[in-house]
Amino acid sequence: MIRSLYTAAAGMKGNQSFIDTIANNLSNVNSIGYKKQKVEFEDLIYQSLQRPGGEMEDGNRAPVGIEIGLGSRIVATNRMFSQGNLEQTGNEYDVAIAGEGFFQVRLPDGEIGYTRNGAFKKNDEGYLTTSQGYLLEPPIVVPDDGLNFSVSAAGEATCERNGKTEVLGQFELARFINPSGLSASGGSIYRESDASGTPIIGLPREENFGALENRYVEASNVQMVEEMVSMIIAQRAYEISSKAITTSDEMLQTANSLKR
Repeated sequence: MIRSLYTAAAGMKGNQSFIDTIANNLSNVNSIGYKKQKVEFEDLIYQSLQRPGGEMEDGNRAPVGIEIGLGSRIVATNRMFSQGNLEQTGNEYDVAIAGEGFFQVRLPDGEIGYTRNGAFKKNDEGYLTTSQGYLLEPPIVVPDDGLNFSVSAAGEATCERNGKTEVLGQFELARFINPSGLSASGGSIYRESDASGTPIIGLPREENFGALENRYVEASNVQMVEEMVSMIIAQRAYEISSKAITTSDEMLQTANSLKR
């Protein structure tokens, strides 16, 4: 019964983290470019009271063993990079990726960050930046007298200047062999990690990269109905684990109250 107390406590701890992840997903339902996380569980080690195939007292071999599990734990929070809905904004600097790829931005420490949030702004020098002020990489500068800024599906940025169409630069995208291995830094920014692999750089609509949609942003891929269902499952699992602790405690109390 002492074993059951710790086993049930492990289940409560895991489901608490499950709820924490669900809450984070729901709180980011309106975050542009946010990708939801999915919790994955695994069982812990087992106490083997009898090995499968071991010799029993009568000399026969046990067809099955006696193994008692010691609970569960969270083994991963897998980030799901499924496509979010594209929402039209009308803002000429907003760009969404329809398909695979990440925008590249220059972080304050000089490293390159990766994001699906294409709600770009123009700073005081005309550079396209994120809402946090991170410069788009490679940089694109919009002149003061540039009109009707636009980005083609293939990533070519242009504007009208002095009655002519002028090419301002080219959007480049990055993709990874294992995007779920990227390290989240907050602010819809991801960093390269040993698990993600090195970035593969390319142009939109080429080599399996997605196309760009100007005047659109990509909404969060969180589905509220799915998260609510997951919340109910986590809540019930937490309650059952707590009930196992209560039952074990009652059994211990009964054992302690036995009299000869």
